[in-house]
Amino acid sequence: MPAIVSTFDLDTVAWRRVTDPSCTAFRVDFEYSLLGYDLSTGRLDMLLRYGKGGHCRRHRHVASTVTMVLEGEQFLNELLPDGATRMVRRKAGAYALSPADAHPHDEWGGDDGATVLLSMIAHEGVLFEYFDEHMRNPWKLSIEAYVDSWKNGTVYGAAPATGQAA
Repeated sequence: MPAIVSTFDLDTVAWRRVTDPSCTAFRVDFEYSLLGYDLSTGRLDMLLRYGKGGHCRRHRHVASTVTMVLEGEQFLNELLPDGATRMVRRKAGAYALSPADAHPHDEWGGDDGATVLLSMIAHEGVLFEYFDEHMRNPWKLSIEAYVDSWKNGTVYGAAPATGQAA
């Protein structure tokens, strides 16, 4: 498995910032770092870091995902099949395991932000499915596209219709 980093130090890993000013429902603003991957098994390990008020774009995890909150608090607002929502709050030290094809959700850090470790296995090669802010126009992100974007120095998950960063 190619490792991008050989030690764990949040101050020295390479971070890439993602913003999307076209989203008006909330402020898409977070950072991520690739730790390692194995394309043959679909494994990808990454960090996410949210500052105060920063969110991910609406998405769902297609890959099975282990989540560990390293710092701060992580919040998710899951969109359930019946139209209801479920709020999830995870504090530093929390561990969660979600199966493939998780519910779509909004995700953000608490008052002091959050740093989260994600370890994913994409058995079908797809990590995430993203949605626009109205939960329409989905597009998928493969592990290959994620790794290629990291190697090329670009931000992963650009929306095909607008070219916005994910």
